[in-house]
Amino acid sequence: MDAFPTYETVAIERVSNHVLQVTLNRAHVGNAINTQAGHDLLDLWNRLTADAGDIRCVILTGAGEKIFCAGGDLKERNGMTKRQWTLQHELFERMYWTLVDLPVPIIAAVNGHAYAGGLELALSCDFIYASKSARFALTEVTLGIMPGAGGTQNLPRAIGERRAKEIIMTGKPFDAEKAHDWGLVNEICEPSEVLGRAMETAEIIAGNAPLSVRQVKKSIRYGGQMELRTALRFEVEAYNHLVDTEDRMEGVLAFNQKRKPNFKGQ
Repeated sequence: MDAFPTYETVAIERVSNHVLQVTLNRAHVGNAINTQAGHDLLDLWNRLTADAGDIRCVILTGAGEKIFCAGGDLKERNGMTKRQWTLQHELFERMYWTLVDLPVPIIAAVNGHAYAGGLELALSCDFIYASKSARFALTEVTLGIMPGAGGTQNLPRAIGERRAKEIIMTGKPFDAEKAHDWGLVNEICEPSEVLGRAMETAEIIAGNAPLSVRQVKKSIRYGGQMELRTALRFEVEAYNHLVDTEDRMEGVLAFNQKRKPNFKGQ
């Protein structure tokens, strides 16, 4: 894919040959997700799913220095009818689920607070690097609703059921250190270094065989939902798809010639 549309709520930047940076671009409202953001993100995830071109890794972050994403835009939601709310949430559901199923690996660079749908957005990515000043929460029960974009499913899978129940039922925020200790966040960084660290890792991933990385993501995601014997067979099937690829042959040849492989995603 050579070009993306200009989005109203999301900034897109190709930061290297194979890495795309996606920035939630509503800093004036804490990068809250409104209806337009739902449409913009869904369109982007659909485009990357259909044809990512030579994009091999994506970084998702937020504009500004204090907030990654505050969740759903409650000012827009104020006064919504049940039908309006339901239609909007169905849009959000499609957007989140398309993100979860994205074939290309995506790293959340959480530059600030991630609350409610913002935390659910980060949880929908493959893994998370976070600013040490970031705070996390699923606050929906304090508003008369509950997490509806994967929070009750992705959080327990990341940190365990009992701890997730406490977080979701109380709505209380927790800091980046706890998020790291509990296994939610891969690494804590200085605020000015979060994006750079995510970029370093994205470049490493982008330098590996792209078909292999995609098969790894698929195997972990779907295999984790199966009993072990079926998951092992699924893994082997994913593996077998790589045996006859040009990249597999190039990888072995480059190893024997003691040079860096030139992977083409073929």
